[in-house]
Amino acid sequence: MKSGIAQMIFAIEALQRVRGKLPRPVTVMLVTDEEVGSESSRPLTESIAKKCAAVLVVEPAFGLNGALKTARKGVGDYTLKVNGRAAHAGLDFENGASAILELSKQVAEISKFTDLKKGITVNPGVIRGGTRTNVVADEAEAEFDLRITSTSQAKAVDKKFHSLKPFDRRCKLEVSGGINRPPLERSDKVVGLFRKAQTIACEIGWHLDEAAVGGGSDGNFTAGLGIPTLDGLGAVGEGAHARNESVLISELVRRTALLARLVEEV
Repeated sequence: MKSGIAQMIFAIEALQRVRGKLPRPVTVMLVTDEEVGSESSRPLTESIAKKCAAVLVVEPAFGLNGALKTARKGVGDYTLKVNGRAAHAGLDFENGASAILELSKQVAEISKFTDLKKGITVNPGVIRGGTRTNVVADEAEAEFDLRITSTSQAKAVDKKFHSLKPFDRRCKLEVSGGINRPPLERSDKVVGLFRKAQTIACEIGWHLDEAAVGGGSDGNFTAGLGIPTLDGLGAVGEGAHARNESVLISELVRRTALLARLVEEV
């Protein structure tokens, strides 16, 4: 992400030096809460995007061949809370209703929402519950990550979450959450921007590919508004969020040139 910021700065400076001024008004927006959901920045992002002819996102490229991202999955977060009935595990086991046991059955049921052919995945990422091993747990909860490929899938999956019924009728279920980042779909506007970038890359001297990815970005918000959005214009590298996270310095110059040309020609 730091490389993307550097590319933006140098692309703008280059245009100012070569042309004397920018060919058109350009707004640079740096978002600091994207990794935790963009809750505070989203309204500002969408407000600015509505005034723009296009949005160029300098998130890292996909893969070591530097593909641009013309499609991203939408992201949702759901929490399932289970309330059971506490009891002593040795003295009064039968009168307890285990929230943990109920939750485990619900997790297995929710895992059926995943449909790899349609690009829908549901991942139980966090589970918590119980107090001690000798107590039948009266509370438990799980947090789920949802990924979808199209806006039309959101309503169907949301209905499935809210239609869950307890296996043990003594337990109560509480579902919260929903889609917080719409999918960036490969629309005609997105493809149009990519074709322009591909032509520019060819003129500079390399072949530019495109890719659909499972992660989300703030480009999901702008594309969801119908604003032409092109993502993945940032650094080429590998190991995102890992110890081996790295950037190919040799790719920075031509990708900065690509960004500058796109500002000129969009």
